[in-house]
Amino acid sequence: MAKEGITARSEDYSQWYQDIIQTAELAENGPVRGTIIIKPYGFAIWEAIQRELDSRLKGLGVKNAYFPMLIPESLLRREAQHIEGFSPEVAVVTFAGGRDLDEKLVLRPTSETIIYEAFARWIQSYRDLPMLINQWVNVIRWELRPRLFLRGTEFLWQEGHTAHETLEEADEFARLILKTYKNFFEEYLSIPVIEGQKPEWERFAGAHTTYTVEAMMQDGRALQIGTSHNLGQNFSRAFEITFLDREQNRQYVWQTSWGVSTRSIGGLVMTHSDDVGLVLPPKVAPIKVVVTILGEVTDDLKTKGRELVNIFKANGLSTEIDERAIRPGNKFYEWERKGIPVRIEIGAKELKKGEVVLFRRDTKERMNLPLDDNLVAHVKNLLESIQLNLLNSARKRLKDNTVEPGTIDEFKSALASGKFTLIPFCGDFEAAQVIKNETQATLRCIPFDQNSQPNTRCLFSGKSAKYLALFAKAY
Repeated sequence: MAKEGITARSEDYSQWYQDIIQTAELAENGPVRGTIIIKPYGFAIWEAIQRELDSRLKGLGVKNAYFPMLIPESLLRREAQHIEGFSPEVAVVTFAGGRDLDEKLVLRPTSETIIYEAFARWIQSYRDLPMLINQWVNVIRWELRPRLFLRGTEFLWQEGHTAHETLEEADEFARLILKTYKNFFEEYLSIPVIEGQKPEWERFAGAHTTYTVEAMMQDGRALQIGTSHNLGQNFSRAFEITFLDREQNRQYVWQTSWGVSTRSIGGLVMTHSDDVGLVLPPKVAPIKVVVTILGEVTDDLKTKGRELVNIFKANGLSTEIDERAIRPGNKFYEWERKGIPVRIEIGAKELKKGEVVLFRRDTKERMNLPLDDNLVAHVKNLLESIQLNLLNSARKRLKDNTVEPGTIDEFKSALASGKFTLIPFCGDFEAAQVIKNETQATLRCIPFDQNSQPNTRCLFSGKSAKYLALFAKAY
């Protein structure tokens, strides 16, 4: 049963998503269409995502830098395919400082062009390679159908850019980044993903190959939650990024780019939350434990509650106390809608008995535990259990709702019921367009895992099948 202020998922999934964001106080729309005001609690989640992913990227040898938001239009024009791919979404500055500008300035939709202009100056020899750069910034894309966290005119992300000596090294690194993303989403956010390659017509503008991780939301729709691109030499040739190789011959570098954005928060909401409110995996939760005082808030209860907070904080668990003189039910709902993984309840009765009540947000189970030195260990074990349970629940949902239909009618029926479908596919753009027009589903990726061999014929077109393809409706 949905809580007041939250629409049930079964009634209106889209409104449910908006309600969760509002009641959990994650974000709200900005004054310009498609912009977002990320509130402190929502931004704390983004900071946790940023800290963890940044640490993993640095572990691969990636270094952070910063490049300007304003990009001269002439730089984008040097890579015609790139600007063609982004032109409908590009925002341009034409007037500044009280006059018309001599050259238009583009607000970055992504930073390949301005970064690669610098790479052309920074890279001279094979000794400068590989160059592994990342930046945490905002980008501007004039989105026609914005939705909080999922699509916006402005959003936050990390974008990585690298240069390598060979195509093989670049491709290996692009795949390494994708594996890093997969591990991050599954280990930290408890979101299982399917790794794969995008078909030719879905590649990033200017890319040689695009890799993706796709996640299933609770309504069965796919969310492209991270991408990694092998750019080949498309940009290095456009920007004259060359190096002297080991034989002193001048070569063009091979490049990659990759990114994860605040869309991951939207994926987090739609993967785990319920009709009561937000549900957060403990590792990403800004507050992991809340100590709630029940009944009359006496000095003894305040003292014991604050003592517990200090103990948990000393053991590395972010903890808050709720000692407000309001009804327990109101306290409970506020913390449940914010997705706090563990709630500790203590009142006069519990204090007298020397125990507390633990409530876990994921399953809503309650348990009585002694108020002793083992409490911290119990809570830590409970947090680990919640993290794993959320991942396993999401994995089961993905497995149970991914099918391999044997006929076109079964294929269409599965898509209509919100399932992921794996079919032998011919790889033709025209066939994919017919599927999209008839079902609103798109080819999300060609999964790396091709354990089931495709039939000799494409399920949809009847032509020779090239691979198993994942089709689904998507955000």
